[in-house]
Amino acid sequence: MDDARTVIEAKPMADFVETPYVRDITYRALTYIEAGFPVHFRGASGTGKTTLAMHVASKIGRPIVMLHGDSEYKTSDLVGGEYGFHSRKVVDRFQSRVLKVEEDVAKRWVDNRLTVACKYGFTLIYDEFTRSRPEANNVLLSVLQEKVLDVANAPAGEESYLKVHPLFTALFTSNPEEYAGVHKAADALRDRMVTIDLDYFDYETEVAITVAKSKLSERDAAEIVDIVRALRESGRCEFAPTIRACIMIARALQVQRSKGTPIPNFFMTICQDVLTSETSRLGARTNQDEVRQIVKKLVERTRIYHDELRGVSNAKHGAESLQKNLTLIRQQVNGR
Repeated sequence: MDDARTVIEAKPMADFVETPYVRDITYRALTYIEAGFPVHFRGASGTGKTTLAMHVASKIGRPIVMLHGDSEYKTSDLVGGEYGFHSRKVVDRFQSRVLKVEEDVAKRWVDNRLTVACKYGFTLIYDEFTRSRPEANNVLLSVLQEKVLDVANAPAGEESYLKVHPLFTALFTSNPEEYAGVHKAADALRDRMVTIDLDYFDYETEVAITVAKSKLSERDAAEIVDIVRALRESGRCEFAPTIRACIMIARALQVQRSKGTPIPNFFMTICQDVLTSETSRLGARTNQDEVRQIVKKLVERTRIYHDELRGVSNAKHGAESLQKNLTLIRQQVNGR
């Protein structure tokens, strides 16, 4: 099938963490889908919308087709259109003295991803669908309600309506409307789907995800999550830090530890780097300085920070002792 290049195999995601919080959302989403409704995951950046959509799609078990919202999209970018030309030439030399040539050129129709999903009953994941203009998404109205895809610009001789495969399923994700680059979803489209609003993960889930994505110990991951959650709850950030901040800090710490060379204040520095940038989009100096001070106080309370200080101190002491021993050996050798 030529359309296979647009399809993703539905399979369990590597390192996916399934806590009671995640299982509850998954069960609700699958229930709505079984009842015949598309599901819409809505939430702030970093709340796991796309990951959850991929997880639910893997549970459905059908091949997956992904679309990513784009303000430049037109309806044809979802449905399909005529791209390029198909040329055919026939040369007839049946009689030696007669040369007969037939040549024709026709525009070539290409199905885009929405049509592929509707035609074969695949699972459509439309990620950040509100980044596309509402008029481009209007074609989804009949797909979700009447189960018919309107192919308005279908080539001559082709049906202008495609009956949607009974196994077709749609999953949508979106950011809140106040985010930059996000369009207001058409009410008629939003009414055709069940929206699940996602908040930040609970504590157990954030720790489990941090461990799975970084391979740190649960004890270390919990301290990183404590810092991020405390900063989030302080109310002093332009944008609250998410699980992504936990993963960034944890991975950086794990990489540094693998090198085996202690660096003074490394944990403090990476926490401030990640959390200052994560929580400030405007880059206001006053706000960044305030966040740095909050992070400094939070980090100074952790066991990781104090263990790091002791490790640097021990390493320095060890290096000094080694240098003294080498000096004594040289003196003894020279004194012979």
